[in-house]
Amino acid sequence: MSQHVQQGAPEQAIDHAAAAERYLAAWNATDEGERKAAIAAAFTEEATYTDPLVEVAGHDGLAAAIAGARQQFPGFVFRPLGAVDGHHDIARFGWELVAPDGSAPVAGFDVVRLAGDGRIRAVSGFLDRVPAM
Repeated sequence: MSQHVQQGAPEQAIDHAAAAERYLAAWNATDEGERKAAIAAAFTEEATYTDPLVEVAGHDGLAAAIAGARQQFPGFVFRPLGAVDGHHDIARFGWELVAPDGSAPVAGFDVVRLAGDGRIRAVSGFLDRVPAM
């Protein structure tokens, strides 16, 4: 079996932390127009998003998923939880959903694959803490 090992720095460095910031900005967008712009800035047109509750693709699918979360948790804000870890075109980061009273009933961990322009092309999301339903 042959292996291809590439050494050295990639041709174009990807800013993993900036990608995570744009991602959270999209999830925090409360207005439809703001959300549309934030999604375009954070995700490629054909991006996929999969977590235990939803599987969507494209900007329209992402907008619907985010709008659903905003509707379910009005007034809540997504914030980063810990540092962003990344290499090559992959990043992982934690987040929590913070209520107006400061509690954080929902938390998760996402792994994203990035396009060359730094936008997200795929998300695999995991829920670590969810409220009892």
